[in-house]
Amino acid sequence: MNIQLIHNPRCSKSREALSLLQAAGHTVEVIDYLKAPLALAELSDLQQKLGLPARELLRSGEDEYAALGLARPELSDAELLAAIAAHPNLLQRPIVIKGERAMIARPPELLNRFLLESESP
Repeated sequence: MNIQLIHNPRCSKSREALSLLQAAGHTVEVIDYLKAPLALAELSDLQQKLGLPARELLRSGEDEYAALGLARPELSDAELLAAIAAHPNLLQRPIVIKGERAMIARPPELLNRFLLESESP
């Protein structure tokens, strides 16, 4: 099964995740989300696969996070995903997608367990 990696080549954790996947012999479709931002529908699908609230997809250390007031607890998942769609650098990385499952691979070592679990029936 093909694996997708939502990747930022400038991020050491993202590069490490890509190296781990390739070293394990996986075919990896690399998605540079800063060059080709994910649409709102794709982000919603990704959130479903991750099984996480939208807030956990956000990088809270980015300037836009504070500038847009994204720390406000009353913001809905839809509002947070719209912020990520408009400002892709807010998206956590790296994210590995295999079939209908996904994970934020921070730290990248978590990939090994994820890959084993996603191969189980």
